[in-house]
Amino acid sequence: MTEKNTGSLDGKVAIVTGSARNIGRATAKALAADGAKVVINAVQDEDAANEVAGEIIAGGGQALVHMADITNRKASEKMVNRAVDEFGSIDILVCNASIRGQKAFTEMTHEEWRRVIDISLDGSFFLAQPAALHMIEKGWGRIVTLGGISWHIGTPGRVHNLVAKAGLVGFTRGLAVEMAEHNITVNCVSPGFINTDRPASAGKRPPLKVHPPVDRMGEVDEIASMVRYLCQPEAAYITGQTLHVNGGMYLGS
Repeated sequence: MTEKNTGSLDGKVAIVTGSARNIGRATAKALAADGAKVVINAVQDEDAANEVAGEIIAGGGQALVHMADITNRKASEKMVNRAVDEFGSIDILVCNASIRGQKAFTEMTHEEWRRVIDISLDGSFFLAQPAALHMIEKGWGRIVTLGGISWHIGTPGRVHNLVAKAGLVGFTRGLAVEMAEHNITVNCVSPGFINTDRPASAGKRPPLKVHPPVDRMGEVDEIASMVRYLCQPEAAYITGQTLHVNGGMYLGS
C-alpha cells in the first residue's frame, strides 16, 4: 500500500529494475510515496508491472512501465532516455533485478552461470553508465544496488549468485569513489532471507543453517525502507557502503 506523499523526493525521477514484484515493487511504491516519478521495469510480466504503476497512479503518484531486458545495452539506454524524455530527468537508479538460480556447481551450465552474472553485473553497468551521465550534468544522484546475504555466509547451490552479488559490491564501491565529486552517492543494500514470491526457476528455498537473532523472515517493505532512506537528500554523506538488513544473521562489515 502506497503511503501518503511526504514530498521529500518531489521532482526526482527513479528507475527501479525488476519492480513488478517483491522487493522491487515495494521499493517503487516507497519512492513514489515520497513524490518521485517512477519507471517500473520488468522483462516478462507486463501485467504485474502495469498493476504496480496503476497502484502508484491511483495513489496520486506518477509512474510508467518500460519493459526491457537490462542485459541488452541498447534496451537499457532506451529506458534511461525514456525516463528523461517523459519525466524530465533521471535522479535515482535502483539496480534490483536479479535471478535466483539454484544449481549444484558441478551440474551448472555456462549459460546458467552467465545469465545470473549478466543480469546483476552487465545490467547494472548498462544502466548506471547512461544514468550517471545525466546525474553528473545535474550535480545530484542516487544509485542503489541490491546485494544479498548469501555471498557473506555462503549458500549451497548458489555459486553463480554469490559471485554476482560480490561483484556488485565491488561495482558499488568503485563507482561511489568516482561519483562522489558530482554529489552522487552509490550504496548497496544487502537483504537477509526475505519473504518473497519465488518463481519455479529459483528452486526450493535453501535451508537456514544459521538463524538470526530476530528469528523470522524479513519483509519486502523492510528492504524497501532502507533503499528509500538512501535515496533521500539527507543521506548525502553515506556512500560506498553495504547496508545489511538481515535480522542480525550477518554481523560483519
